[in-house]
Amino acid sequence: HLFLFLLFVGPFNCFASYSRATELFYSLNEGLPAGVLIGSLARDLRLPTASGQRPAAPQPPLSFTLASRGLGGQYVQLDNRSGELHTSDVEIDREALCVESSGVTVFGGAASVSSSSSSPSSESCLLLLDVLVLPQEYFRLVKVKIAIRDVNDNAPRFPVPHIRLSVPENAPVNTRLAIEHPALDPDVGTNGVQTYRLRDNYGVFTLDVEENESGERTPYLIVMGALDRETREEYVTVIVAEDGGTPPLVGSATLTIAISDINDNCPQFSDSQLNVTLYGNSSLGTHLATVHAVDMDLGSNAQITYSYSQKVPQPSRDLFHLDESTGAITLSSKVDGDTPRLHRLIILGNGPGCIPAVITVLVTIIKVMTRPPEVVPRFIANEAEGVVYLKELEPINTPIAFFTIKDPDEKYKVNCYLEGDGPFRLSPYKPYNNEYLLETTKPLDYETQQLYEISVVAWNSEGFHVNKIVKIQVLDDNDNSPIFSQQLIELSIEENNVPNAFLTKLHATDADSGERGQVSYFLGPDAPSYFSLDKSTGVLTVSTQLDREEKEKYRYTVKAVDSGFPPRESIATVTITVLDKNDNSPRFINKDFSFFVPENFPGFGEIGVISVTDADAGQNGWVALSVLNGSDIFVIDTGKGVLRAKVSLDREQQSSYVLWIEAVDGGDPALSSTAKITILLLDINDNPPLVLFPQSNMSYLLVLPSTLPGSPITEVYAVDKDTGMNAVIAYSIIGRRGPRPESFRIDPKTGNITLEESLMQNDYGLYRLLVKVSDHGYPEPLHSTVMVNLFVNDTVSNESYIESLLRKEPDISIEEKQPQISIEPTHKKMESASCMPTLVALSIISLGSIALVTGMGIYICLRKGKKHHRADENLEVQIPLNGRINLHMLEKKPMEISNI
Repeated sequence: HLFLFLLFVGPFNCFASYSRATELFYSLNEGLPAGVLIGSLARDLRLPTASGQRPAAPQPPLSFTLASRGLGGQYVQLDNRSGELHTSDVEIDREALCVESSGVTVFGGAASVSSSSSSPSSESCLLLLDVLVLPQEYFRLVKVKIAIRDVNDNAPRFPVPHIRLSVPENAPVNTRLAIEHPALDPDVGTNGVQTYRLRDNYGVFTLDVEENESGERTPYLIVMGALDRETREEYVTVIVAEDGGTPPLVGSATLTIAISDINDNCPQFSDSQLNVTLYGNSSLGTHLATVHAVDMDLGSNAQITYSYSQKVPQPSRDLFHLDESTGAITLSSKVDGDTPRLHRLIILGNGPGCIPAVITVLVTIIKVMTRPPEVVPRFIANEAEGVVYLKELEPINTPIAFFTIKDPDEKYKVNCYLEGDGPFRLSPYKPYNNEYLLETTKPLDYETQQLYEISVVAWNSEGFHVNKIVKIQVLDDNDNSPIFSQQLIELSIEENNVPNAFLTKLHATDADSGERGQVSYFLGPDAPSYFSLDKSTGVLTVSTQLDREEKEKYRYTVKAVDSGFPPRESIATVTITVLDKNDNSPRFINKDFSFFVPENFPGFGEIGVISVTDADAGQNGWVALSVLNGSDIFVIDTGKGVLRAKVSLDREQQSSYVLWIEAVDGGDPALSSTAKITILLLDINDNPPLVLFPQSNMSYLLVLPSTLPGSPITEVYAVDKDTGMNAVIAYSIIGRRGPRPESFRIDPKTGNITLEESLMQNDYGLYRLLVKVSDHGYPEPLHSTVMVNLFVNDTVSNESYIESLLRKEPDISIEEKQPQISIEPTHKKMESASCMPTLVALSIISLGSIALVTGMGIYICLRKGKKHHRADENLEVQIPLNGRINLHMLEKKPMEISNI
């Protein structure tokens, strides 16, 4: 085939070639984004539409189609019209797409190629596409091969994180050891692993890399210095693999170099000679000495055996036994008169592959001609295999054994004594000369000491000693009660605990042994039923929730009982303090508090005490009070709960206050509660009546002479801001001036002024009535005055004259006389009991003047309907200063009278 190569200018260095075999080759880097131009099939195939020449006749448009959407088809996008081939949204990963091999391996449209062809490189990864070109006139099947170039997107990675390598300590310099787990890098060529290095070579190691025919690189560890396991048995370093990319990427693993032992050390004795002395009367098995050699190697290389040298004569070998493993020398046969006094034992320490180490043991035997004394025991107490068994608490002078002391030669005096610590005594048993009794000197205690080892020593006048060892085992008895580690066990637990909560683990010890020392635990009879104590472990629990507010402290007893017969016990006391938790909100003694306070109460005076409690203790029970509303007027003492007003209170401005008090405890988180506080101000007589009509002392009213007696002329209307009796108003005329001033009278309750007598010709003129408006306050009533001016005439012809008369200071004498009035509050909803003062007043007045009482009664009845009508009207009035006044047009506001 003839290949034509076309080089395209661009950042991806793509190229294509075309031949009659309709094969096209392209190459591009892996990991490129979507939309990168790979090549134009129409141009590279030199189809007519791409040549720029106009065809002789119209031709149908070219069409390019992928013959199949295999593995390679998902990585490219083919323009059906232009034949341009672009990368798709699926990123090309060369390492995932191709598997390197020595030939061409095709799988699903991709291939890894290694050949000498000039088209693809020797390490190409190919995408294989089949493209159909239509219409019929240009039909052909185009084989498109896209070579994927590798980029350095993978770092070297060791298959294992820890590599262990063993090197013998006698390895010569330049010894090469292959590292079995080389690093792997999916990239190829120079992007693959290129070099290895050691982070720390300790001056005795280095690395080399060998590459085989297939291009695989294997690291080798090279020994650069002498190794000695006895000096250092292991080296730990880090092996680093580095690729050839730009920039290079690295991977690492821990490399442990273990130095294996070889038999390069031989056994050695610390001394060259050992001197030993042996008495001729020594018994068989007597230990003379132990030789010991040391080998610095390990394992089988350090195994040492001991043997006699061939220079040691057989009699010495028979007399002294040498243990080949331990090196112990013992007497193996009796020493008699023919036994040599000096023995030279040459002992060899043998190691594998080594020259034996040598030590000489000189044994000097001291011959003894006299036989030693004999000690013959006869046990009284229980004895087995040389051990005497005695119960503790045995009485004093308990006999243990008789000892008969005798001289085999019957020519030497033999003495005897006891050697060793313990409450024992060896004394001659008379009347016999060679009998001795072994007995106790005080009671034995198993808990103090369980085993005694004493020696009965006999010696004769020649200095020979004989020891008879006696072992005495003390048997335990149940003589100890269990002992608690604490007699008073103080515990604490927070309230609201979970059921079956752990409290503590009791611990008692019993000095006795066996079952006698096994301790069981029990609750005392005074323990509440909801406490549980495990019999075996001593774990104390509580099965229910504890409430500190219900009970704060518990105190009861517990018992520890052993398993002896009869059993012994001890008692301890458990005290449990239930710690507080903030589980109770503050509680007011009342949900609603009401305080009655006289008005004008001084600022910061005590209005009342708010009582609040909290069942919790400590900081959880500390309560702080605060005013939620009205804090600009009222303040509360946090500690004492005293409620105070910052300013003086005026009932006329506001008759009552409703406050909300919050109580917050000191817990974390804090709990709170609120209470409602009602403050009612009691009225005091601090407001005099306010005259609303007439509005001025200069106003006047025209009274026609034809007015009939008993007719209402006008009225004085006043209000009092106080309440109760402080707001009950009485009207009286305390000063009069006019032609016949007695012609007019005022109703003490209503303030209505009526004409008493018919007016005559001589009664024309100006009448001035000084009216006193007084309340019934306690302790002292308050009052106001107003001047009522009445002008009796047919008409008002000269107003200026009348006004000049009004401006003159009236010469009126004051009549200080209490108004005769029955006290009856004017509230339309007063109860029947409020009429009593009126009835009493009427009774008193009737004693003075029966006629006057009768007239007032008739008058009150006539005015009763009118009064009730007026009580429902507005208090505000609009009164003209001059002119005729229509009394029925007055609007009055009912006055609220409360009697607290």
